Amino acid sequence: MPDTAANSTSDVRGAALDHLWMHNKSWAATAETGGPALMSSGSGIRVTDAEGREWIDVNGGYMCVNIGYGRRELAEAMREQMSKLVYFPQGATTQPLVELAEKLAEIAPGNLERSWPVTGGSEANETAIKIARAYHKRRGESGRYKIISRRESYHGALGATMWLGGSGGREDYEPAFPGMVYAPQPDAYNSGLDESDSEAAVRAAQAVEDLIKFHGASSVAAVIAEPVSSSAGAAVPGDEYWPMLRQICDRYGVILIADEVITGFGRTGKMFAMEHWNVTPDILTMAKGITSAYVPMANAIVTSEVADVFAGADNIFRQALTFGGHPVTAAVALKNIEIMETEGMADNSRDVGAHLLENLKDLAEEHPIIGNVRGIGLLIGMEIVADRDSRTRFPQDARMGERLNEAFEAEGLILQSRGDRVTIGPPLCITHAEADELASKLDRAFGSVGRALAT
Repeated sequence: MPDTAANSTSDVRGAALDHLWMHNKSWAATAETGGPALMSSGSGIRVTDAEGREWIDVNGGYMCVNIGYGRRELAEAMREQMSKLVYFPQGATTQPLVELAEKLAEIAPGNLERSWPVTGGSEANETAIKIARAYHKRRGESGRYKIISRRESYHGALGATMWLGGSGGREDYEPAFPGMVYAPQPDAYNSGLDESDSEAAVRAAQAVEDLIKFHGASSVAAVIAEPVSSSAGAAVPGDEYWPMLRQICDRYGVILIADEVITGFGRTGKMFAMEHWNVTPDILTMAKGITSAYVPMANAIVTSEVADVFAGADNIFRQALTFGGHPVTAAVALKNIEIMETEGMADNSRDVGAHLLENLKDLAEEHPIIGNVRGIGLLIGMEIVADRDSRTRFPQDARMGERLNEAFEAEGLILQSRGDRVTIGPPLCITHAEADELASKLDRAFGSVGRALAT
């Protein structure tokens, strides 16, 4: 194998085009730009590429580098644990993992207390679905297998999770996973109705109950939803939504799963977004921010009521994942959470997020293609429209996604849009000054796109 470390940037890019299968990218299209961007270092909200150009990583990877780039404390936590023990024998556990499970039980909402550690958000949600179905089976209700999720949501890319959310792009993987049922988002702006956020919340929650009734409660295992959906444009549901959903699930004996893979660990201004509505789900999934993506880790945590159904010597939840509960990732997660708490990053997300949201609302007044700005903490969505009054989107031949992405790149922003919306979720360490800088760069980017459209 060639020593790519000693090769030029162009050689490494060439090797990437020949051998690397990147996320959601065509190597043919990437080749037209000379190969993928190569990043070499990072600090805070910024990364530097192999040519020495500095960029703002507007979404901190996949909204996962919560404490920011370049925190050596996490590297030290990793090194220290690896110098002691790098794995665990079968049937044993390690102190870092036990301490992490205890810490998660302490900071999670309500009586969420028992953790099943995995390595990524897709695995956490897949595990949650399996737990929900096994829970009903243990209680003698083996007919409960259907899962209700919301259209436009994203919950993962594995066997069952890939079919949650009801979005397109899965034709290669048909037939669909059985038992998938889809409900609407609590999103007044995109509902096509003249309604308030509260009315949209009530309507969307009632739709879940209607689906349970239609399919029969004896066939429904769980409802899964993000507290605030990033993939659906960061529409914050009206305050009625989550309490109603909790009541509906209780009424029909359905497990409520909160997917906090993105919203967890300070993203919305609280450690977990469900705290905004004082609602405890039966299962809560987490990933990304649990280690700020410094190492792969995720987790599904369940209430004592759910866990107790699996008590007993012959009542095992049968699943084993080689890297689930790895002691090194657990040590990193503990240090990451310590930094978040010590430095008040959830509070910073709340305060700087509110400041950035107001800045972006001001931008919307200046740029007619921004139809709506909404969000909570450092999870903000901007709707891109051809006409504000009708909320009509741009046609495909307008190339809005390409136009926006080129404008963002010109401003040194790592930010991608499909052309119908822009979602923003920077590292939680962002300062007020950096938020102002980001808003200024977005202002110039939207301005250049607007001028090009006008001509």
